[in-house]
Amino acid sequence: MPVRSQFLPGATYLHDLSVMGGVLHGNSVGQNAIVRIGEHGAERVWWPLCIEVGGRPIFSRNHIQLNSIAGGPDVSSSYFTASTDRITSRVPGHRNFPVDKRGVLFSGLTREPVVRGLTRPHTARLHDGSVWLDNSGYGEFGAIEGENFVPVVRLPGWTRGLTFHRNVAFVGTSRVIPRYRQYAPGLETETSLCGVHAVDTASGRVLGSVVWPAGNQIFALDWIAGRVSYGFPFQASSRNPTRDRDLFFRFVTAK
Repeated sequence: MPVRSQFLPGATYLHDLSVMGGVLHGNSVGQNAIVRIGEHGAERVWWPLCIEVGGRPIFSRNHIQLNSIAGGPDVSSSYFTASTDRITSRVPGHRNFPVDKRGVLFSGLTREPVVRGLTRPHTARLHDGSVWLDNSGYGEFGAIEGENFVPVVRLPGWTRGLTFHRNVAFVGTSRVIPRYRQYAPGLETETSLCGVHAVDTASGRVLGSVVWPAGNQIFALDWIAGRVSYGFPFQASSRNPTRDRDLFFRFVTAK
């Protein structure tokens, strides 16, 4: 159940969250930066060198789709994905924004790309000493080895959302939205599926999948122990707008 709410400006445009050094951080896609989230809002604490022009960073709009955090103990030991490391007149959202093999993985320490050749990467995560991520535009999930992305498996959809339990990765896939098909050069729009897939990280074997035939988009995944959850707060088949609003938006402020 939600216990606290915080509202940030829409331009923050958060895509991912990570606790680093005991502090919540998020990637502010709208500012091309990583922000530290506290009681008084979000403060920019990191950005890649590529957004600096004439020694000054550009925070005014989304230029590179800096969209995920592989969080380490602190920002400098973390990694971040983006769709490009070049600022041009074409920006994410434009139909002619180039994506194929333009994506990168940034090092928090150097603020420079350490891996290139990705296509709309999402959901970078540190697990067992390696960086793993979803190479979304090709429906791939894999790990970083040296300066290369090595796919472990290719799945039937836009890979986004990733969490681990021991040696099993749970990977989300989404349908390719037709008007964004140019962002998924390695996928078939008509056959892409919405689902969650359990993948053996050593062999790449798909252990099982849950697919929603009428589903559309999955943005993030995580797991919690069964002892702290009894399931969903209500069933989708018996929706009640008032109850839904009370669950997700009701809160009491100090007088």
